[in-house]
Amino acid sequence: MNATVLMLLVVVVVALVAITVFFVLRSREKPAAPQQPAGVRETGLRLQLARTRTAIGGRLGTLLRSDTLDDRFWDELEETLIAADVGVATSASSVNAVRRQKPNDGEEARRMLEGALIDQMSGRDRTLHLEGSPAVVLVVGVNGTGKTTSIAKIAGLLGEGGRTSVLGAADTFRAAADEQLRTWAGRVGVDVVSGAPGSDPASVAYDAYQTAVSSGADVVLVDTAGRLHSKSNLMDELGKVARVLRREAGEIGEVLLVLDGTTGQNGIGQARSFADVVGVTGIVLTKLDGTAKGGVAIAVEQELDIPVKFIGVGEGVHDLVPFDPQAFVEALLEP
Repeated sequence: MNATVLMLLVVVVVALVAITVFFVLRSREKPAAPQQPAGVRETGLRLQLARTRTAIGGRLGTLLRSDTLDDRFWDELEETLIAADVGVATSASSVNAVRRQKPNDGEEARRMLEGALIDQMSGRDRTLHLEGSPAVVLVVGVNGTGKTTSIAKIAGLLGEGGRTSVLGAADTFRAAADEQLRTWAGRVGVDVVSGAPGSDPASVAYDAYQTAVSSGADVVLVDTAGRLHSKSNLMDELGKVARVLRREAGEIGEVLLVLDGTTGQNGIGQARSFADVVGVTGIVLTKLDGTAKGGVAIAVEQELDIPVKFIGVGEGVHDLVPFDPQAFVEALLEP
């Protein structure tokens, strides 16, 4: 076999190997995910509020395609908002505001309704007030609202903004509270100060504040026991925690009440009880991804005159987000 033939054979073998390798690698690639048609994809807040959005959209879909805006139309529009826990008074005032503008059709009525609901929540201070060195944030609420996880998530948000935090585990009565707070604190990289089981919550709050002072932390966030708002002695103890913190810090920057969005209007009674004891300055509304009654965010503000500052829309560290009324209403009502 001469050199030319041998060279030709080598080239053919190399080519066959290259072709084989190419097709093997190509067969292992995952097929591209099919693309959804434009307008179908749901992302962000729209997806996180899917249950409320579906509940409202299912009733509004046919209604808002109507060109006949008669009494039945306006009654059904109001009932749809009430079913989403927007609240009777807020639903009625918003629908009446739209009706007075005399929209020409259902789509124009929807746009006007968005504006009316956003107007209901405009002008409120939703900033997190962090005056003091360290600033003090007291977090209250009944058991099961997501209070402990919300505290750590707020610390995570502060950390992303360059602020350091210390967490005070002043829920000394629930055995798993300290462990739960430490687990979440580890995820966001902040320190926790706790006491012995059953110890005085006010003393833990004091220790947490002093630790924040000595370490130069920017903020101390104090967790409290999930008080039943009907138990006066426990509420009195919560008041003691607040008094100790005010004595040490001069003021409490924020008292955040965590409410479970799935409880709907029932949370409003809780909020009033806590506001009487510790002076609530802001609402954290959790679990809005798991309820068809997300309109309660609007009702809470209107009935209590307390701003919603954060909403919880999932289990992840970044699923507690600052409340934006316009984005919220658009996520619920826009097609």
